[in-house]
Amino acid sequence: MTGYNPNIEIGVEDMDLIEDALRHAKRRLTMPGGADADAPIAGHTVREIDDLLGRLHNQKVFYRPRKAPYVGG
Repeated sequence: MTGYNPNIEIGVEDMDLIEDALRHAKRRLTMPGGADADAPIAGHTVREIDDLLGRLHNQKVFYRPRKAPYVGG
């Protein structure tokens, strides 16, 4: 039986590519006249794609200045 490599080497550019591919798959599922939102793409539904995109987003570290007050835009 195969296992997972504990030393995964995925860079920021790779993560961007994965996110873009997931968004494209989600868009194909939710297009008017396209596939049904409950119909899977490669065995995955829109909800699973959304969950994975959310987990990827939560892995990101966003810059916040430490010394100056943060002014959001």
